Amino acid sequence: MMIIKSDIEKTLLQQQTFFNGDETQSYAFRLTQLKKLQRGIAEYKERFVEALYKDLGRPEFEAYFELVACYHEVKDTIKNLKKWMKPKKVKTGLLAQPGKSRIEYCPVGKVLILVPYNYPVALALQPLIGAIAAGNTAIIKPSSLTPASSALVDELIKSTFEPKYITCFLGSTEVTNELLANKFDHIFFTGSPAVGRIVMSAAAKHLTPVTLELGGKSPTIVNKDCNIEQAVKRIVSGRFLNAGQTCIAPDHVYVHSDIKDEFIDKIKKFVKDSYSDNPFENKDFGRMINDRHFKRVSELILQDRVVIGGETNAEEKYIAPTIIKDVTFDDDIMKEEIFGPVLPILEFSDFDDVCQQIAKLPEFPLAMYIFTKDAEFEQNLIRKVRCGGVNVNSTLMHVVNSYLPFGGSGESGIGSYHGKHSFELFSHQKSILNSATWIDIPLRYAPYGNKSKWLKKFIN
Repeated sequence: MMIIKSDIEKTLLQQQTFFNGDETQSYAFRLTQLKKLQRGIAEYKERFVEALYKDLGRPEFEAYFELVACYHEVKDTIKNLKKWMKPKKVKTGLLAQPGKSRIEYCPVGKVLILVPYNYPVALALQPLIGAIAAGNTAIIKPSSLTPASSALVDELIKSTFEPKYITCFLGSTEVTNELLANKFDHIFFTGSPAVGRIVMSAAAKHLTPVTLELGGKSPTIVNKDCNIEQAVKRIVSGRFLNAGQTCIAPDHVYVHSDIKDEFIDKIKKFVKDSYSDNPFENKDFGRMINDRHFKRVSELILQDRVVIGGETNAEEKYIAPTIIKDVTFDDDIMKEEIFGPVLPILEFSDFDDVCQQIAKLPEFPLAMYIFTKDAEFEQNLIRKVRCGGVNVNSTLMHVVNSYLPFGGSGESGIGSYHGKHSFELFSHQKSILNSATWIDIPLRYAPYGNKSKWLKKFIN
């Protein structure tokens, strides 16, 4: 551990020295580094697909979905970086006249990116894109739960960048703790609220700003006027992607009582159509990350209320895509984020009813999904329910739109990123006022005498 500690301290000193040399400040440097990362993603794509299958049993399509999100984001950042870096002119208020005002986007410094296991490539590289674009140095700590993917991220980073600029540290929680004991200028963490508290506590010792991308029980509301067939397809695809191990996956569904039976019939059929009668043998369905999470999710399944699925295999860490009906808030499955391939179905009678039920959730969710054709119902839910983001008539798609900020609210997260929002997240917006010298108004200088009369006029 002493070697790791000294390695971390040495790397941080190198990164501080490199950052102080101002090389990262220029547009040309940042553009070059982004293009190097873009080439790296393309070159490593097939190996990443293999690694994601080893770690999570992830199907090829789902693996490429993750990689395409990264590639699109870096491509978009390359295209827009020069525009984002330009100083932003703003108005100058009356009291500061005469003068001109602007905002300049300056790098914050040394960034630490802590990566979770569920999307070990995207959640390492997407925040890194923003850190590079904003002109920072970075250290990435991949998850120890995904050894194949983490090793490949480590290889990509170390073969692409110098450690004095960007590097990785592999290892267990001890390495993470050692990193957190040091001072960074920004910490970006994706994971559970429980670990988020630990990260925030460590950051507080150095007054380090944090971005926390956490999770929660993201609700899905299916109104009676929706396109049921379409709703079923989009909910199933969102819930069982990555075997349910997605922070914004539909955690549970509230179905209007008028269409509940039809919804259940259709969702049962579509699960079977998607994953066959034997999902265990289906190459389009993944596995739980480890034994602990397999056991936790398995124990949440209410076998007497299973509509479809419910089968498990501990040796393979397999949980079948499972739908459960007649769930209530007294059941354990409604007391924590599921983070696995199990979808509870509840019912509601009207707008007030569903709002009252959502209000019982243990924290503000990271996402909310609404299926309806009723614009008033939709807007009232958006206004009423506090959450990180909303997708109307689909699931997950708001997260792949890099023009939208992605982040949580309350216990589901602090801060947001993606696209330009990542650039702004890792930048300090420096306020600059250039005061005129062609005139010097004596009003603000002592002795004040009766000058207050002029200020009083501005309050009328």
